[in-house]
Amino acid sequence: SHMFLRDDFRQAPSDVVVAAGEPAVLECIPPRGHPEPTVSWKRNNARVSTKDDRISMRGGKLMISHTRKSDAGMYVCVGTNMVGERDSDPAELVVYERPVLVRRPVNQVVMEEETVDFLCEVHGDPPPTVRWRREEGELPRGRFEIRNGNSLRLFRVKEQDEGTYTCTSENSVGKTEASAMLQVHVPPQIATKPRDQIATQGRSITFQCGTTGNPPPAIFWQKEGSQMLLFPGQPPSQSGRYSVSMSGELTITDVHPEDSGFYICQAISVAGSVLTKALLEVEGGPSGRVPPIIRQGPANQTVSRGATAQLHCRVIGGTSVKISWEKDGDTIQGNKPRLTLMENGTLQITDDTDSGMYTCVVSSTTGESSWSGMLTVREDGASSVSRVSEFIQLPGPPQKPVVTEVTKNTVTLTWQSNPHEGGAAVTSYIIEAFSQSVGSTWQTVADHVKHERHTVVGLFPNTVYLFIVRAVNSYGLSDPSPISEPVRTQDGSPTEQGVDHRQVQRELGEVSVYLQKPVVLSPTSARISWTVARQSRYVQGYRVFYRTIGNSWLVQDVEATSDYSSILVDLHSNTEYEVKIRPYFNELQGHDSLMVLLRTPEEVLSAPPQAVSVVQLTNSSSISVSWEPPPHNTQSGIIREYKVWCLGSGVEQENQINRTVDGAVLSILLTGLLPDVRYTIAVAAVTSLGVGAQSPPGTRRGTNSLVLKSSDLSIAEQIANVIRQPAFIAGLGVAAWLVLMGFSGWLYCRHRRRKQLGHYTTFTSLLRPGLLGSNMGNYPWLADSWPTPNLAHSKDSVNCCSGKLDSERYYNCKSSLNFECLAQ
Repeated sequence: SHMFLRDDFRQAPSDVVVAAGEPAVLECIPPRGHPEPTVSWKRNNARVSTKDDRISMRGGKLMISHTRKSDAGMYVCVGTNMVGERDSDPAELVVYERPVLVRRPVNQVVMEEETVDFLCEVHGDPPPTVRWRREEGELPRGRFEIRNGNSLRLFRVKEQDEGTYTCTSENSVGKTEASAMLQVHVPPQIATKPRDQIATQGRSITFQCGTTGNPPPAIFWQKEGSQMLLFPGQPPSQSGRYSVSMSGELTITDVHPEDSGFYICQAISVAGSVLTKALLEVEGGPSGRVPPIIRQGPANQTVSRGATAQLHCRVIGGTSVKISWEKDGDTIQGNKPRLTLMENGTLQITDDTDSGMYTCVVSSTTGESSWSGMLTVREDGASSVSRVSEFIQLPGPPQKPVVTEVTKNTVTLTWQSNPHEGGAAVTSYIIEAFSQSVGSTWQTVADHVKHERHTVVGLFPNTVYLFIVRAVNSYGLSDPSPISEPVRTQDGSPTEQGVDHRQVQRELGEVSVYLQKPVVLSPTSARISWTVARQSRYVQGYRVFYRTIGNSWLVQDVEATSDYSSILVDLHSNTEYEVKIRPYFNELQGHDSLMVLLRTPEEVLSAPPQAVSVVQLTNSSSISVSWEPPPHNTQSGIIREYKVWCLGSGVEQENQINRTVDGAVLSILLTGLLPDVRYTIAVAAVTSLGVGAQSPPGTRRGTNSLVLKSSDLSIAEQIANVIRQPAFIAGLGVAAWLVLMGFSGWLYCRHRRRKQLGHYTTFTSLLRPGLLGSNMGNYPWLADSWPTPNLAHSKDSVNCCSGKLDSERYYNCKSSLNFECLAQ
């Protein structure tokens, strides 16, 4: 038989499409021939080798067990025998890839309103499609987009967007999925604020404190000033009469007077913290810790010389109130002749010779109040019985004021007048206020009020106030009205100012505060300074926390001023303190700084000055005292001044000499010493800690002690000594005073004939600068009649007379600034 090889393949290979990793089989039956042809394969014109384990050829089949992308191409089946070889038509092997995730989405925890990206990067051939879905429902409508065809972005996420987000990617050869969880945190907020409450002793009260936030915040309560924390679910053995429900309500059963005070509700979660507070006042104890109120104080009155005067001081506030009297600013001791302090507080002065400003001061554990009246003693015996003392002539007290409007800095009150007007028509009203957090006295906050409705301005935000009203007629002031219900001014919190809580909380959380090493100023004080790494416009101030180790934190708030420092005072000497600081904005708080340690030194007062020497000047009653500073190693701080005492034995108190000189001065001239008296000289240094040890007096005779002989003194000196005697000076003074009083009396009588004046007395300590939130200059009712705080810097009383006063008005007052003002 002859050899041959036909041209046409009995079965030519056909195109194959597979997914990578799957087997591929190409089949071929070669042309007829003799001898029977064998089969081999070419890929892209290169012979296919079987060295690769994945590739096998059996019969006419080419088998690839795990196809790869590189296996794709044009395959030709080759039939071969002795005659030659024949190529089949080419067949294509296409290798597709199933979708593969290159970057998968990951679980995320974010704050509300943030933007979230879930990535889903896929490779595959043909390019796969990507679809997103949310297992719990549809994607947030209007707040998502697919980026680059595959990643999911969510905008301004909300709590309800929480859930599982899944990306599905698919092509013609396969499909794959991946999922991630989204958690959305919402900072805690107080949804239901607790309201201030007044309760009678023995009752039960409940403070609400509804909160929102995700995750739901933990709620705990604390009484201001107490360390005890109250949580939901505490056993009664721990919490006593207090209990907190699972929803955060605080209940106090069987309330006691000492339960009065502020209660703070704090909500905390990983997303932040927030707090709010409310006031509880328990009646039946100290009436909500209100300072005593003077119903009627001493009236202005004129008595004739030698007559008896009665100065009244009638008080509301129970038996625990202490009544004392001052004359011209000095306390009157009870044992003086001619003065009797009666049971009811009235001061009786018999055989009266002393004009002056008499002030009744009433004090109790809750604070104090005062009221002043002018007592004038007339020489000529023409006693005007003071109309003011006739209580029946005074107007009746107005009814309890009612709060009708409240803002951050104002409270509007209305009240009804008393039908009993007294001996003359009511001309105006006076409003007084008290706030536990502002001071311990009732302060006058408005006067010359013409109507039964008034808006009190200049109050602090987020502060509880009580108000009383008095009516005024030409005889004086009425008793006070009943006390208003407590009212809290609005807190100017971020929500009211249109600020977003979450934005504030987020920015506060990014502020980093670094405490520097504290600088010890004295054994009881230190300066704390800090730097701020990331600023925020939402820092209202910084809260400095400090404590002795193991005890509770003490707190000092510092306004967000530029110099970032604060001085801690009233520390204990020789004690170690921990100090930390955190930024705050209203009730929102940022992160604490790292803690630093502060050690206060021991109290060491200065050692005595050295080398004290005393020299008498020739023929004079003067001596020169000089000294050297204390040894440097015993000084405690800078020497501010020196005190020098020159003490004469057997000489009346007023002839003892003491002087103070600046710390830079090391000598002093003392004049006016008396002859034949032994004087002892002592010197001490004064630092910020106080007066140090005195130089030892009288140690070396002739140095620290001496006697002036009268023969040493010139005639001029001796005359000068007489003139300097207090008795001589007092005699001159009395003579001058009598002349002046006679002239004043003549003027007064003349003036009085011309016009009978109505009088009224104004109550109490005037506006302490602290009671009003801002400068007094802005309040018209302060313009004429009330002293402004910047008048008096000295400790001495200041007599201020205002020429602008309406001549019908007549004030006396003794303020907390130690003003005495008399305007006529």
